[in-house]
Amino acid sequence: MTTSVAVIEDNPNFLEKFVNIIASTPEFSLFGIAIDGRSGLDLIKRGPADIYLVDLGLPNVSGNDVIRQAVASHPDCSVMVVTVFGDEDNILASIEAGAKGYVLKDGEADEVLDCLRKLRDGGAWLSPMVARKILNRIRLDRSMAATALEALSQVSTERGPAPVHLTKREVELLQELAKGLSFAEISALFFISTHTVAQHIKNIYRKLSVNSRGEAVYAASRMGLIE
Repeated sequence: MTTSVAVIEDNPNFLEKFVNIIASTPEFSLFGIAIDGRSGLDLIKRGPADIYLVDLGLPNVSGNDVIRQAVASHPDCSVMVVTVFGDEDNILASIEAGAKGYVLKDGEADEVLDCLRKLRDGGAWLSPMVARKILNRIRLDRSMAATALEALSQVSTERGPAPVHLTKREVELLQELAKGLSFAEISALFFISTHTVAQHIKNIYRKLSVNSRGEAVYAASRMGLIE
């Protein structure tokens, strides 16, 4: 049984090139062709093909949209990108869209066939130049991430812990908590309800990242908020 390949390519010369490569290899058969994005979507509706060979720079519907539709409509298919765009952003965007193979249009016929065979066998394939670009991008991203983390760490060290901002009333309540007063006693002292006292205490606990009166008093003392 041959592996069916659909070719979605708007450039007549490259379309002929890929059709001839498929026609010259008995293990592959041509499922159909499309010369722009919309006809590519129509071709997908006629599917499934085993492999969709898709150009990224298609008119009226982008290659990545065609890739997404192919993968959504036929989850068992594989998508191979053929394009003149060899930059990292286009490569990564097409892979995120669902492509499993990526070959530049000026590649040799053997390179195209290697990619088709790898996809047919359930694998993924990037041309050597594309693979190098991806590796360089990964190294750059890691280097930038490491630099950013180092800078953040330095800023954190220089600044110290983030300041805690308590309102005047919260500080007053903390001082009474430190004396051992109950919520009811604090309520009577400040002429507020016990519910309001409880809400203030809850806010204090949250700001100090503590869970008890003792922890709150200790943390506040360490920070110089109360004596």
